[in-house]
This record gives sequence, C-alpha cells and structure tokens, in this order.
Amino acid sequence: MYQIKNKIYLNFDKTQKSGICNYLRALVKQNLSLSADEILDKFLEDERYYLELNASRFPFLKDCIEEKEFQKDTKDYIKECIKYYEYKEKQRPIIEAQKEFEKKKRKFLQEVKMSKEEPTKKQLYYYDKLCKRYSIEKKNVEELSKLDLRDEIERILNEYSQDYKIDD
Repeated sequence: MYQIKNKIYLNFDKTQKSGICNYLRALVKQNLSLSADEILDKFLEDERYYLELNASRFPFLKDCIEEKEFQKDTKDYIKECIKYYEYKEKQRPIIEAQKEFEKKKRKFLQEVKMSKEEPTKKQLYYYDKLCKRYSIEKKNVEELSKLDLRDEIERILNEYSQDYKIDD
C-alpha cells in the first residue's frame, strides 16, 4: 500500500494526500462488500454533493474531481485497500492462533515461576481456614510451592463446595 501512495495524487501536498487516503481506506473498510467501481462512485457522488453545499472536508477537490487522472488514482488506491483488507482477513486465523499460543505460553511460564516460589501468607492463611472449615487434616505446607498450594486449595474447593451447591 505504501508503494501506491508514492504513485498517486502527485499534484497534492502531503496533508491533502494523507487526508484523502485515510478517508478512502475507512470508506473501503466500511464497504468491503462493494466492488472498487461502486466504492469509487459512492465517494465521487458524496464529494460532489458536499462540494455543492460548500461543506466538503476536501475543498481542494473542486478543481480536479472530474479529471480522469484523479479518478484513476482513486480507483487504484481503492483496489489496493481492498487487497489489503482481504489479505488481512485471510491472516486472521493465523494471528488468532498466534495469540492463543502466546496466552498458553504466558500461563505456562507463570506456573513454572510459581512452582519455584514459596506460598504467600494469604495462601497459607486461606488454606488453614479451608482445612478448619471442612475439617480436613492439613498437609505439611513447608515443602509445597506456591503452585502446589494453589492446586491444593483448588482441589479442596472443588471437592467440598459440591455439598453446598443448590440443585434446580
């Protein structure tokens, strides 16, 4: 997409070119179901309407909106935007899978870190309270890691909270 930006709208300054390109990119994103010609027609129709009202965000188009060169450049850019969004859509499953992999990797690394740390005071206190509440014999927690104690607390909650669930 960067390459085509260097080839189009050569008579516009940097700000004008950027404004039109950003607007067209957003227009394409909103209308992906339309063809390049339909999007171009929509853009030209809207701009002509706003130019007549003197309310256009691109007043500099007044002189060149009917030129073939402007319309050709606009159509080329719209086609490039459509290709970009189609490519991005094809890449979505890969990106989602990558995000999921990174999420699992972070969780694994967190558990590895927890397996080397000592349990926190809150964990020890909570474990003591659970053991008293459910009349469970406490294990020796001096050898347990933060991860082991978390898993033990989770096991107790899963095992004993079944008694307190209300059946519908």
